[in-house]
Amino acid sequence: MTRLLNLNADLGESFGAWQMGNDAELLGSLDSASIACGFHAGDPLVMRDTLRRAKAAGVSIGAHPAYPDLQGFGRRPMTLPPAELEAILIYQMAGMAGMARTEGLAMAHVKPHGALSNMACTDATLADTVATAIRIFDPGLILLAPACSALASAGRRAGLRVVEEIFADRAYQDDGSLVPRSRPGALIHGAAASLAHVLAMLEARSIIAVSGTHLPTPIGSICVHGDGPEAVATARALRAGLLERGYRLAGLEAIATD
Repeated sequence: MTRLLNLNADLGESFGAWQMGNDAELLGSLDSASIACGFHAGDPLVMRDTLRRAKAAGVSIGAHPAYPDLQGFGRRPMTLPPAELEAILIYQMAGMAGMARTEGLAMAHVKPHGALSNMACTDATLADTVATAIRIFDPGLILLAPACSALASAGRRAGLRVVEEIFADRAYQDDGSLVPRSRPGALIHGAAASLAHVLAMLEARSIIAVSGTHLPTPIGSICVHGDGPEAVATARALRAGLLERGYRLAGLEAIATD
């Protein structure tokens, strides 16, 4: 039986005159795109342009909400009261969903960004706040969450459809969390190395940490960070390599119901 997978990336992370990534080329290799909502990157014009490009490429779209941290690209830890964070997330989802509607698109998923995601992956209380905000806004949305995370578990507790992802270009620690970017070896460089990293985890049906530890997990999606200089080459290599090995690639709606 052919195994169904999704290939996703984070897009729309330019802001004003500041350019990030190569979304136009990257979209040609993706099934789903998580689009920045203006709090860590992106602005209304960038959001709209990214949505239009995704529609033209036949790529499904989702919101990529973050802590309010433009200066730090959403990668700095923050502590917010649950009610405030919930409102911040609903605000970002509403903006993306409304913008998508004007382009004839329906928002399919939500994927938290940066420090918000990393913290929610290990903090069950924070994860519950994120999942609750999504459920309040639209219980039909898919939560795209890191595999083996508290965030994925919280999504299921909230009754959301959850698709668990692995990262093609990041190394893992023994608890399933990402190796912090400040440490050597946190990033996996080169399309060939990223493909080998992904194929090993798919074959093992597990996250494989740098120590060699295996953490069994369902894997529904593979993420390429769109802000990296090797993102386009990596996404192309992943798509070609997966298809050559008999995998079938599809949007998150198909993965969530598979």
